[in-house]
Amino acid sequence: QVQLVESGGGLVQAGGSLRLSCVASGRTFSSYPMGWFRQAPGKEREFVATISWTGSTTRYADSVKGRFTISRDNAKNTVYLQVDSLKPEDTAVYYCAAGSPGANRYYVPSDRRDYNYWGQGTQVTVSS
Repeated sequence: QVQLVESGGGLVQAGGSLRLSCVASGRTFSSYPMGWFRQAPGKEREFVATISWTGSTTRYADSVKGRFTISRDNAKNTVYLQVDSLKPEDTAVYYCAAGSPGANRYYVPSDRRDYNYWGQGTQVTVSS
């Protein structure tokens, strides 16, 4: 069982930045690929970014590529999402998720069905 707690969301002007954090419980955090998803009002939850359990491989949605950066610190059981050059359309609740442990070191799933554990989310609001 893995429990995830996100933080770092807030209200920011367009062009601004935030750093989202997700702290995981459990001793085997380092074996899980980790992902960030987001859900805007009236829309489905969508993939944002993912990182392999080693941290060596990352993958991004086209809409955030070049603006968002995912990273992890396995010693701190934490995954981060640095969000820069924010746009109003980035407004959403951002969720952290953990995938299947022990996967290939290059495994970076973008389908939310490949994630087994989810946090409660942190709100990001970007004003124009």
